[in-house]
Amino acid sequence: MPYKIAIVGSGRGSNAHALLKAESNGTLGEAEIVGILSDREDSGILKHARDFEKAARYERYSRKTGDAAYLGILDSWAPDLVVLAGFMRIVGNGLLERWEGKLINLHPSLLPSFKGLDAIGQAWTYGVKVSGCTVHWVNADLDGGCVIDQSTVLITEDDSRDSFEAKIHVAEHRLLVDVVRRLSVGEIQYKPS
Repeated sequence: MPYKIAIVGSGRGSNAHALLKAESNGTLGEAEIVGILSDREDSGILKHARDFEKAARYERYSRKTGDAAYLGILDSWAPDLVVLAGFMRIVGNGLLERWEGKLINLHPSLLPSFKGLDAIGQAWTYGVKVSGCTVHWVNADLDGGCVIDQSTVLITEDDSRDSFEAKIHVAEHRLLVDVVRRLSVGEIQYKPS
């Protein structure tokens, strides 16, 4: 029986694309992507969903009104896991309660460092020599849920802000695919924070 995945995102969708490619080439374990949901009608993530012939839904999101609509869409897909991949919103209590232990997020820093928006820019400005990305369980604390796994990225003297960001994206794609694969075959279990 497949391990059903729903992906929620806002932007270009490169992390969703990495998951879709891994599923199509058989390297996503038991995972099957059942739908992709975005809060932006013109997002690249929805284009990737259509390119891979997956259910693609746009729905505006706000913490006050968005939870009910998102709950309805996600419940209709009945996923075993909801992956926040570039979702640029703070999820509300309805989603947190309904999907506790089944909701993960990918963040472009080594948490707990550089939480929130523009983590890559924060790390670059701060001048760290090592950064990376984190997949974590989602809870009510911004980027505060228990870490599932991390991947490090070295910043060299030759790096520019753009090359550093490109390295982070490569690490994100590998890490997210690996974590979803391991979740799908039961190698990772939920750890509340």
